[in-house]
Amino acid sequence: MVTIGNVNLKNKWILAPMAGVCDLPFRALCTGMGAGMTCMEMVSAKAIYYNNKNTEQLMEISPEEDIVSLQLFGSDPTIMGDMAARIEDRPFSILDINMGCPVPKVVNNHEGSALMKDPLLAGRIIEAVARSISKPVTVKIRKGFDEEHVNAVEIARIAQESGAAAVAVHGRTREQYYSGKADWDIIRQVKESVKIPVIGNGDVKDAESAHNIIEETGCDAVMIGRACQGNPWIFKELTMADEGLWYHGPTMEERRQMILKHARMLLECKGDYIGIREMRKHAAWYTQGLPGSSKLRGRLSEIISYEELERLLEDVYSKHS
Repeated sequence: MVTIGNVNLKNKWILAPMAGVCDLPFRALCTGMGAGMTCMEMVSAKAIYYNNKNTEQLMEISPEEDIVSLQLFGSDPTIMGDMAARIEDRPFSILDINMGCPVPKVVNNHEGSALMKDPLLAGRIIEAVARSISKPVTVKIRKGFDEEHVNAVEIARIAQESGAAAVAVHGRTREQYYSGKADWDIIRQVKESVKIPVIGNGDVKDAESAHNIIEETGCDAVMIGRACQGNPWIFKELTMADEGLWYHGPTMEERRQMILKHARMLLECKGDYIGIREMRKHAAWYTQGLPGSSKLRGRLSEIISYEELERLLEDVYSKHS
């Protein structure tokens, strides 16, 4: 069992925080498929400070959800600590600090992975948050900012000394974004350097790669990101593999039903107009690999109602069932 602070995860398979993906409906679906913990989309501490309405929706958690990690980002230790305290009574289990986001508008604001260039400030932020709340605090980092500044081990040690209960390491630098191969050896180095749990992240796409990253790095848990997009079943595959069972993947009908369920949840959560438009990208991920999927993506990008999605899927899956 993986324990982070006083929180026992159901298993070692974690849904990574992904902006525009890990909203309440998708987290619920991944929980239902067996995820040991799900992570929310990153939330700006300054946006909480200024009572931003959109941020309020980002922080919604369903009573049906199990173990949820809420992720904050920011560069001001005082604001980070104060906002962590302001939201602590919300029903999340763990608070994560984002020090890995590579997006320019975040990095240019000295937030996300930019904090890896300033270890002293990173430590002050972690300490401020850890002192402000009683819930476990974790930190998500990268290998380093670029290949000339690979300092994941240093930042992980600082995180531990500053009060973090665990650290997640993505084996790519900020300059790589999500390209190239993830460096699992840096995860191993971090694991050997700290006593707190280490969560490995990068290039895990199935049970085999999940087993390999644990074998090669010794990490305590595994965070899965892009491989979950259109594929919440990956958690079923991973949990079944834990029991020595083989999962053959969803049937065509199971895939169709999941898309429709996801769409209904999105519409209920965000309303018809926003919900169906956000569902377009998810539907494209779910149907990736189908014969004629590029043409199908074009049709999916134009749907404006649940009924239209339903008819389109009926047409597509009847041809391939």
